This record gives sequence, structure tokens and C-alpha cells, in this order.
Amino acid sequence: MTYDVEIGDAIENKELPFVMGVLGDFGGNAEQEKKRLKDRKFVSIDMDNFDEVLGSVAPAARFDVANRLSAEGGTFPVELHFRSMADFRPESVVRQVEPLRKLLEARTKLADLRNKLAGNDKLEDLLTEVLNNTDSLAALSPMHPGQED
Repeated sequence: MTYDVEIGDAIENKELPFVMGVLGDFGGNAEQEKKRLKDRKFVSIDMDNFDEVLGSVAPAARFDVANRLSAEGGTFPVELHFRSMADFRPESVVRQVEPLRKLLEARTKLADLRNKLAGNDKLEDLLTEVLNNTDSLAALSPMHPGQED
């Protein structure tokens, strides 16, 4: 929003700052007793203190999601906590959801293996031999037939 101001013979365009107040319970803790509205204080937020304010509010989200990761289906609970803007990044969210975190760890291990294989013909030959030998592959499996729990 702008307005014109006469300064001498010139007209100068002035811009009003955008100020907004937001009321809400963003902490995600439904069990915590809420302060009365008249007892609450406004918190000034800018780009320099956003992470600090976000960390003090500690917003959280709790919900169930459809399990698309296994054939069993169903749902599993998700609880996300946010302390900084970086916590909204996809990789940070994945680290907070156990089934997704395990998939990310497996992906990271496969990428590490791929990088170790690059230029290492001996390791590549050994891995190919193990994968082609079903007996060796079964011995490496965590729960192969004949193994005790």
C-alpha cells in the first residue's frame, strides 16, 4: 500500500509497511493448558529471528497416513516436529518418519556401494559372483531357511 506525499513542489510515493497479527495455537500440544487470550503477547517475527521463534513455539503435527510401503496396507502414525525452517525440507521430514527413514538409509547404503564399485573391478566381480550364487546369497540373507531365530 502506498500513498503520495507532497514535499515542496515534488510528490514522493511512500510505502506503508505490511504488518499482520496471527492468533492461534501452533504448538501441536493439545494437552497443554492454553493461556487466556488477554494474557497472550504478540511476538515480532522477521527473517532474522524466524528460526528462533519457530523453535520456541515448537509446532508439531500428528496424524495417520496410509501405508503404501508394504503389501499389508493399513495406516501408521506420523509425528512431525519443527524447530527451524530446515525441518520443513523433505529430507528432514523423512528422517522423522521411521519407515521412510529406513528407506532413506537403505538408499544411502546402495549409493555408497555404487560409489565403491566405481573403478573397483575386483569388488564388482566378487559382488556379481555372490549375486549369481544362490547358496552364497541365501547365507547372506538375514532369515534364510534353516536359520534359527
